[in-house]
Amino acid sequence: MTALLDRPVSGADAALEVRDVTKTFQVARSASGNNRLRALDGINLTVGRGETLGLVGESGCGKSTLARTLMLLEKPDSGTVAFEGQDPFGLKGKELLAWRRRVQMVFQDPFASLNARMTAGEIISEPWATHRGLYKTAREREARLHELLQLVGLRPSDAKKSPQEFSGGQRQRIGIARALALNPELIILDEPVSALDLSIQAQVLNLLNELQEKLGVSYIFISHDLSVVRHVTDRVAVMYLGRIIETGTTEDVFERPLHPYTAALMSASPKLDPAARPAERIVLKGELPSPLDPPSGCRFRTRCWKAQDICAQQAPPRRTATEAGRGVLPAPSLRGDAPAAHAAECHFPLADPVSAGHRPAPAGE
Repeated sequence: MTALLDRPVSGADAALEVRDVTKTFQVARSASGNNRLRALDGINLTVGRGETLGLVGESGCGKSTLARTLMLLEKPDSGTVAFEGQDPFGLKGKELLAWRRRVQMVFQDPFASLNARMTAGEIISEPWATHRGLYKTAREREARLHELLQLVGLRPSDAKKSPQEFSGGQRQRIGIARALALNPELIILDEPVSALDLSIQAQVLNLLNELQEKLGVSYIFISHDLSVVRHVTDRVAVMYLGRIIETGTTEDVFERPLHPYTAALMSASPKLDPAARPAERIVLKGELPSPLDPPSGCRFRTRCWKAQDICAQQAPPRRTATEAGRGVLPAPSLRGDAPAAHAAECHFPLADPVSAGHRPAPAGE
């Protein structure tokens, strides 16, 4: 299958490069007799230094599996992962330990991700027990602990409290402080605000933006909430059944989607401004296919209103906005060099933004 290569960031500016990564799990046999679930199928991603990449898609599309793979909790079947040009899966011993310090994660549930038997200070400083060389003396560790608490908007005196004494938003701040404890260069944020109410969500998102400006850290932001993704990300990658089907700047993907699936996602996102709402919401027909038995050719074809015979026969090629017949210039990259690539895997990409609001009758399976 043709891979969607995401290359808006030059090699010198790339913090993380993922190329053709696949991951398969052995599960109970399906009705067709297949017992191998391909959770990731030819994933290609690039994350620049100081950049926030949003990762969106329906539940079960492979977002969390990709996050676990990047954290080395899962080993890919094939493909490469390069962080600052270094393959972490080839490291061992002290080299692997040093690499793990550079990539951290903030989890979705601020209640389940914190040990209720530890104080906030113990939770935040626990990584230093493994990475002993980072802060060698008790005085250095205590000073850094107080600095981290203040950095995420908590008081130094909060270090002695247990997680049960904090609100949900404060608990997530502790989780962020723990991720920052090792001075990482990349943080994977897996639905970091989905368990919080709206006012606390805004506080945590603003905190993440402020920390990125101060520290220059890169984020991979996984979320179902498109309004949040639009607020915090620089670029967006859209996943569907283990593949990344569209990538581009946040503005391009939200305002000028190329893939019909992306257009359907964007039309379902609530908008306060009536003028910004689509004339007609795109309602997809049918259920999400099983990843055990994905459709042939284009995996989205069984739910797509633009599907034709070729969609079942051939995997869709990568098409850029220009190749799709768009008459608009690509959005500039964040670093001001080459334009950021906006591309999608589709035989019949939307030729113009207006097409996203027009839905002919769905094609038969």
